[in-house]
Amino acid sequence: MGILSWLVIGLIAGYIGSKLVNRSGEGVVRDLLLGVIGAIVGGAIFHALGYVGVTGVNLRSIFVAVVGAVIVLVAYHAVAGQQARRTSWWR
Repeated sequence: MGILSWLVIGLIAGYIGSKLVNRSGEGVVRDLLLGVIGAIVGGAIFHALGYVGVTGVNLRSIFVAVVGAVIVLVAYHAVAGQQARRTSWWR
């Protein structure tokens, strides 16, 4: 799968994942980055479970990437939320 395919899948997964996790996007660049990371994470998880991961631009691959993007976004918000609470405590 080429770079352009990963970016398309990542952008779609990042957008859908952001809408599922926090109902508002993180911005185009962050959605793309977290979506691509999510596609890799989702593909690795599905591969470890014995299923096929991200193979191209198709619905199954988008589903796998969205699952990974949701996992990455939940982890991102957990870390970002802790940092926000930590900095607000000091103010």
